[in-house]
Amino acid sequence: MRAEQPAGDRPPAQASNRGQLRIFFGMCPGVGKTYAMLRAAQQRRDDGMDVVVAIVETHGRAETEALIAGLPVIPRKQLDHRGVTLTEMDLDAVLARRPKLALVDELAHTNAPGSRHPKRYQDVLELLDAGIDVYTTLNVQHLESRVDVVGRITGVTVRETVPDSVLDQATEIELIDLTPERLRRRLSEGKVYTGDRADAAAQNFFREENLTALREMALRCTAEHVDQELRDVMRAKRIGGSWQSSQRLAVAIGVSPFSSFLIRSTRRMATAMDAPWLAIYVETPRPLSEEEQVRLTKNLSLARQLGAEVVITRGEDVAGAVLAAAREQHVTQLVVGRPGGFFIQRLLSGGSLVDRLIRRGKDVDIHLLHVERDPARQARAMQAWPESWPVKRELFLCLGVISVITLVSVWWLKGTVEYRTAGLLYLLAVIFLARVVHLRAVLFTALVSALIWFFLFIPPTLTFRIGGFHDTLMLVMYFVVAWSVGRITSRMRSREIAERMREQRTQALNRLLEGIAATTSLADGLRCVASEIEAVFHARVAILLTSTEDQRLDSTPQQVSTFSPDAHETGVAVWAFDRRQVAGRFTDTLPNAAAMYLPLTTSNACLGVMGVQFIDRTRLRLDERDLLETFVSQMAALVERYRLMDNASQSRLAMESERLHRTLLDSVSHELKTPLAVITAATEGLDVQLAEANVPLGKTFLDEIKQANQRLSRVVGNLLDMTRIEMGRLPLNLEWCEPAELLHAVVEQLSNEIPVERVQILVPESMPLVRLDPGLMEQALCNLLSNAAVYSPAGSPIRLTAQLDAQTLLLRVTDHGIGLGPGEEKKVFEKFYRGPKARPGGTGLGLSIVQGFVRAHNGGISAENNPDGGATFTIRVPVEIETPKTA
Repeated sequence: MRAEQPAGDRPPAQASNRGQLRIFFGMCPGVGKTYAMLRAAQQRRDDGMDVVVAIVETHGRAETEALIAGLPVIPRKQLDHRGVTLTEMDLDAVLARRPKLALVDELAHTNAPGSRHPKRYQDVLELLDAGIDVYTTLNVQHLESRVDVVGRITGVTVRETVPDSVLDQATEIELIDLTPERLRRRLSEGKVYTGDRADAAAQNFFREENLTALREMALRCTAEHVDQELRDVMRAKRIGGSWQSSQRLAVAIGVSPFSSFLIRSTRRMATAMDAPWLAIYVETPRPLSEEEQVRLTKNLSLARQLGAEVVITRGEDVAGAVLAAAREQHVTQLVVGRPGGFFIQRLLSGGSLVDRLIRRGKDVDIHLLHVERDPARQARAMQAWPESWPVKRELFLCLGVISVITLVSVWWLKGTVEYRTAGLLYLLAVIFLARVVHLRAVLFTALVSALIWFFLFIPPTLTFRIGGFHDTLMLVMYFVVAWSVGRITSRMRSREIAERMREQRTQALNRLLEGIAATTSLADGLRCVASEIEAVFHARVAILLTSTEDQRLDSTPQQVSTFSPDAHETGVAVWAFDRRQVAGRFTDTLPNAAAMYLPLTTSNACLGVMGVQFIDRTRLRLDERDLLETFVSQMAALVERYRLMDNASQSRLAMESERLHRTLLDSVSHELKTPLAVITAATEGLDVQLAEANVPLGKTFLDEIKQANQRLSRVVGNLLDMTRIEMGRLPLNLEWCEPAELLHAVVEQLSNEIPVERVQILVPESMPLVRLDPGLMEQALCNLLSNAAVYSPAGSPIRLTAQLDAQTLLLRVTDHGIGLGPGEEKKVFEKFYRGPKARPGGTGLGLSIVQGFVRAHNGGISAENNPDGGATFTIRVPVEIETPKTA
């Protein structure tokens, strides 16, 4: 059994940033919905809101066109369809413009072929997902759950519909009401339609009784949503009152064209009762024809659109499976249609579905709805019967077999064997045909063979009279046995076909899993999945994966792909990737695409898109789509597994490299420390000897040795400090100190390298003592000051400042050097990073060590460019502040 979340209850993508939907709702065209929408939009524009007209149909009404003045209008998109230029809303232009509010007229409109979505309400949903508010208009006859009622009232079949789930997503519904008398007056004045069209509308759709019924329907629908909003508010504020009904409805649906009526009726019942509802479909072993597959897909899609939870289960006993699913889902009321067919057929089959449900479902209330048959639909079905009924050719086969048996029995066997033998031959033919034809053809064969046997062989022959009671009983028993055996044999045949199809799907999935398990690389795994899809679906495959660096979809397909999407197809793939929804062929999004694009989604991310280009297929069955989605989920898991393996391998390599690197740093720094100490002591002794010996240029050479020794000592100190930081051996020695003294100590320490007069120190006079580790902070400022001197022109000023912001000490080092490159504000603090403008020498550890010292104080450091050139490094450290003692 498989359950799906109802479409109306699914949380929208990026719900926190989702736009708001306001629907101007009316009973029919002409009540003033577009006029009211434009007036509301003008008020929003006067309030300073960014409002655009995405698409508005004025139908030549001057007062409506006047309200568009002053509002920016998005130009319509032109589409060429069979040599005719059509215009539609330019969805991409609206998304690129990103207004706060978009006006989209006629929500139920059907888009021209070539548009991204078949319906305009789907465009509106995409605008809402992008965070754009939408004002739109809708008539009550376009609501999916009201279509059949409107058809019975007005006699007009409504083609353009909007799922009720869209109405449920509206933040506000504004009813535009008008009495039938005033609306008919507007119609006569030419404010709705003009000329002969207005007269025809007044005599048909705009009859007063029709308008009265539509008005009542619009008022009732609005009241239902207002009541639902009130209940939601009461639940949110925990206000006492009547809560959601404890009832739970379900509707049993199938391949019947009348299932849509049952779905809409159940939706209305559930809305009136404020109860959840679901649709149950039982998949039987009997294979479905192509036409039945299409109807089933439409029925399931309609149920999802109207907000039902779709439950699909399998079983031979439809009544038992429906009741089992209903009990599992805690259904209290089950909706079914009145049974059709002949009484004898229902009697021989053990009763209708309704009879079996009532007999066995004593714990569930059964709602039996009368389904009105459309005479025009039935007439079209009868006219199309010779071409559409798959049993047509089987009937000729049955007639041929019966004719051959009749000729053999009449010309060769009559007179040599008794008439009962002919009956056995006919019974044998029924059993044989039941293995190759459908049940209806078997029933037809049993009936025709019984009549022929009765007329030609049972005495008195060539009449429809029976001479004895035993002949009558034999004839009846023959028909019952033929029908029963044929029915059982036909059912066994259907079960065999279904089992064979299920076995094929299972074998395909097993081959896929075995192939994936045996792969040793991602390319082999993708090749395995692609080849299996090509074999099962007779299709070509294109696989687009995300790049590991920026997680963006790569436009170049993998090497295992068997077709390469063009620019348009790549756009469809990108849309499927961004929305994580299936798009392209056989879907409601960009259905004119050459391939179907399915996102490779896991629980963590979307890793790519797989495109499937079917070669010789006009439809995709429900079970085939389920199998394809299973293949896609396995491919997504495969990609995720290999990427995790790559990440783990890279992490292990990085950890090993880091360990080796840390060990090398520790060893080198300690090994250099002793020679540097010896060089320092030797230079001090040599300084005294050279002063007494008065060696020419000796003092100059010795000073160069000292400076080089100091630089090398600083490098070794940085290496030791980095090792301490990474090993967590950086204890704080907190002391009270004056920020001004700290800055002067830094300048004094670097006086041999940076002239004191070059550094400006700015500290407020009233700055109190702060508690920190002066040794670490002094070393951090030394690194920043040395870095500023290296990347600044000689003699340019460097500014050191200190100030307090509440309990945070701010220390800044500002220079007038070359500044930071784009994106270097954070990179400069990475270990061993050296920018493209870095001068030769250095290890790239100075700023990384500064960051480590600052983080040891639970602080942070940032870098930014100055408006007049150079860069500023700011240290922010939380500190304790000494409070002055009162006398």
